[in-house]
Amino acid sequence: MSGIIVHEWLAPAGGSENVFGAIADAFPDAERWCLWKESEQFDPVHETWLARTPLRGRKALALPIMPLAWRTLPRREADWVLTSSHLFAHHARFAGPAADAPKLVYAHTPARYIWVPELDARGDNLPARFISAALKPLDRKRAQEPVAIAANSHFIADRISAAWGREAEVIYPNVDVARFFAEPKLSAIDELTLRQLPDQFILGFSRFVPYKRLDAAIDAGRVSGLPVVLAGGGGDEVRLRAYADLVHPGKVAFVLNPSDQLLSALFRLATVLVFAPVEDFGIVPVEAMAAGTPVLVNAIGGAVESVVDGVTGAHVHTWDDDTEILAAVERASRCTTEACRDRARQFDTSMFERRVQEFVAKHT
Repeated sequence: MSGIIVHEWLAPAGGSENVFGAIADAFPDAERWCLWKESEQFDPVHETWLARTPLRGRKALALPIMPLAWRTLPRREADWVLTSSHLFAHHARFAGPAADAPKLVYAHTPARYIWVPELDARGDNLPARFISAALKPLDRKRAQEPVAIAANSHFIADRISAAWGREAEVIYPNVDVARFFAEPKLSAIDELTLRQLPDQFILGFSRFVPYKRLDAAIDAGRVSGLPVVLAGGGGDEVRLRAYADLVHPGKVAFVLNPSDQLLSALFRLATVLVFAPVEDFGIVPVEAMAAGTPVLVNAIGGAVESVVDGVTGAHVHTWDDDTEILAAVERASRCTTEACRDRARQFDTSMFERRVQEFVAKHT
């Protein structure tokens, strides 16, 4: 059977792009489409007409036009269409025989800008809310077209039910756990960086943006007395440094933009990883568990579906309660490397590819 795989836009790196890559590997003969691409990693990939306009790459400005771009796709033949959607890719409709092919959706989330703006600052302003009010009925209508929907977590399946009125089965996204099972191969510069860090530390890793809540890692260090390492980079660095100096002075080190191998080493050496945001799924906790490290996660969100409380980490219900944070650090610290790695194996890429192949076969 011939198929078409559709994604939003393709950035050089990202969690949804990794899922698209795994879907493409699962169906190597399928044609691939996206709004526009900023990476050659996934070639060959066809782009929509939006890629030939000045709106290419300008996501915020292009957003109101995206539904139209997805409804004006060219004539194609296909036995099925599978969309990887976190905004409007599930609106996709090709002309020709493919218009009548069964459409399936792998949903990372219904568009957060529109449906849960309180979780995404990009949608939490007056102009965005005005646009979202107009787009909600259309988005819900298009979500009735697929013959089946898969969600990347039960948390997102619940959001799909509330936003679209559809049931979704759960297929957890792919994680390259083998990369974190392997012993990291460090450069001389990475080795030097590690020698400058404490033997035990609490780790926070993500982009330095407010909603990632890296300040929670600093708080975990403060209440436990452990040093903290924050790895990543971004615009929130100045605020995080000021907060560290205020509440945990001299005990917070910053490792900016670590290499993949250095990150793997940081995961392995950390006492625990703190992952506080409300995420749709959360790949970073699985990567940390693959390295053998337990994780503190927010009790709200998809990360609770990978981290087992008291076995591979701890669930935190409120990050404003020092007593709860300390108890979570102590509970997670008792988890074993073996338990963490055993749990991570359940999210391996091979598992994802098999599940998505079964999903398509079942509904086409």
